[in-house]
Amino acid sequence: MLGCSQKLPFPKGPILGLYGGDGTLNEVINGIMMHEESIRSDVTIGFVPNGTGCDFVRTVPIPRDTEHALNLIAAGPARRLDLGRLFLRNHQGYKCLRYFHNITSFGLGGEVARRVNRTSKVLGPLFSFLWATLISIFLCGKKRIRMRIDNDFEQEFNIWNVAVANGRYHGGGMQIAPDASVYDGRLNVTVIGDLTIPEIFLNLPKLYNGRIYDNDKVVIFTGEKIEAFSDRQVLLDVDGEQPGMMPITINMVPGALKIITQPEPKIRATKAPRPARLA
Repeated sequence: MLGCSQKLPFPKGPILGLYGGDGTLNEVINGIMMHEESIRSDVTIGFVPNGTGCDFVRTVPIPRDTEHALNLIAAGPARRLDLGRLFLRNHQGYKCLRYFHNITSFGLGGEVARRVNRTSKVLGPLFSFLWATLISIFLCGKKRIRMRIDNDFEQEFNIWNVAVANGRYHGGGMQIAPDASVYDGRLNVTVIGDLTIPEIFLNLPKLYNGRIYDNDKVVIFTGEKIEAFSDRQVLLDVDGEQPGMMPITINMVPGALKIITQPEPKIRATKAPRPARLA
């Protein structure tokens, strides 16, 4: 099995500051997680956001303004952040391990990530993600997948996209998992199912206003272990990057790393991995 990042060297007990987007944060987190727990437990991440989407800071209260973010790092309040541990197949066909702090999605999400990362983002993240989404809807279509949650629920789905969420937002502001929390030790799974193309466009605004669960063809689960398989090639979006494809296994890693953030109230998670539609 291969790692997908390089081991990141650092002195004992630092605040590790970084400036960038979700992809940069993901690379740094993967570099840290290659160290033994006794070493990485001493590291605290200070994040100054600047990237295409910066969706993570829509969930975690870190200022987008550079000066305010630096002042927060100087003040130093830190919390332990959950991570997802993802086993996937990379583009060379090898089994690979990656961690993610925000969201891993598959189906439409992987196709969109591939297009966004290959095109200019001069018109901003919202336009970039929307344009890539529209193209992918018409060119790629739905996928047939089988998903298993916590070894006691298994079902086949026709899907446009599935998001396995630690954070709430991805794709430049799409609120794909409104109830997710990076502190609760659970993964929130949003399955966007067998919608027609007109239904996709009719419900697209709900991805941005947090009402995606209003659709009967969108189902949600929570769990600590997610497995997904398909007979077709299904690409992944991992914190905005496109490192490979299914099959996948995702495990929750509670309290994996410390990150400097403003305080926020905890969100209570559903305890059973069952489908549920929110009113």
